Amino acid sequence: MFLNLMKIPLYITLFRILCIPLLVVFMLSSFQGHELAAFVVFVVAALSDIADGVLARRTNQTSTIGALLDPIADKLLISSAFICLVGLGTVASWMVVIIIGREIAVTGFRAIASSRSHHIASSAYGRIKMWCESITIGLLILGKDLLGDFFVIARIGLWIVLIVVLFSAVEYFVRYGRLVLSD
Repeated sequence: MFLNLMKIPLYITLFRILCIPLLVVFMLSSFQGHELAAFVVFVVAALSDIADGVLARRTNQTSTIGALLDPIADKLLISSAFICLVGLGTVASWMVVIIIGREIAVTGFRAIASSRSHHIASSAYGRIKMWCESITIGLLILGKDLLGDFFVIARIGLWIVLIVVLFSAVEYFVRYGRLVLSD
């Protein structure tokens, strides 16, 4: 059978990764309705993150490759969208450097932990961070032309994302710092 039903969560993660180039093309295009097209692709990709996680846990279909690719897919999706938003002049580059820098730092931190046989699961703050980023990016993609006066919610959301990103990073390092960084 072409699709192994036991690997559906993995296929959903791969689908999310394949959505990223389409998202970038739509975000950086100038055809009428490109913002709405990018928004739809982003929402579908973001919702696929929820779907693959729920399906994997409920059906006990977790895999090593899925556990590795899922957070990579998340980081690629969020980073690609934020980088495009910087290119469009919607988001300040320094904010995106902090957001992506946190992702790289926490990923490196978790890799060090893993190399020392410690597994660091994503925290509640990490999941809150992802939700805040997804909602804010969705609103930022729609833009001021489509949102009008409600675009201020996207701007406020961006500051909330920045705060949650920093808080989440500190939480990881405070909670697991001694465990990971001790020799």
